[in-house]
Amino acid sequence: MDKLNLTFPSYPKPESLIAFLIRAVTSTNDLVLDFHLGSGTTAAVAHKMGRRYIGIEQMNYINDITVPRLQKVIAGEQGGISKDVGWQGGGSFVYAELMEMNAYFVHEIQKAQSTEELEKLFVVMKTEAHLNYQVALESVLSAEYEVDGIFRKVAFNELELHEQKKLLIEILDKNQLYVNASDMDDSDLNVSESDKAFTRSFYGME
Repeated sequence: MDKLNLTFPSYPKPESLIAFLIRAVTSTNDLVLDFHLGSGTTAAVAHKMGRRYIGIEQMNYINDITVPRLQKVIAGEQGGISKDVGWQGGGSFVYAELMEMNAYFVHEIQKAQSTEELEKLFVVMKTEAHLNYQVALESVLSAEYEVDGIFRKVAFNELELHEQKKLLIEILDKNQLYVNASDMDDSDLNVSESDKAFTRSFYGME
């Protein structure tokens, strides 16, 4: 970093650093993948440098930070490397979200404010969520836990709220957090025709 005369004591990373790396290993129209998109620095630089890019982000700030940043890039913003590469704006990008399945229940569990809410949610989960087949559901609301160093039967409502949430999240099948593309024609999932068409286009399906 010293040899490049680049310093960045805190994030986001400077566009000049990303530009150096992209220039070193790619050519115009190459594909750049950033699976921790964050504030969108890599995508912004790739866009200005004429590279195609795919960015993946799990955090919920993408609509407040990342997407607006790329919109400004398209509009011709002059920060970062813009002047160095003669950036004048243009281009486009596609933004999409994964369709939630069990991830929906994770969010609902995290939002719950009381045991009563969690118990009602568990009733729904038993019929609508994809649960871990290794879990005996009848034991969830009354199971053996360690309390003060002693294992004993404890009712679900005796646990602390954060322990109740942890338990319900644990029984969800983590391989089914989102709808798989191969399952999108399942009528039970209610995937819209427009979403199906986009998915087929994105993956190059016939």
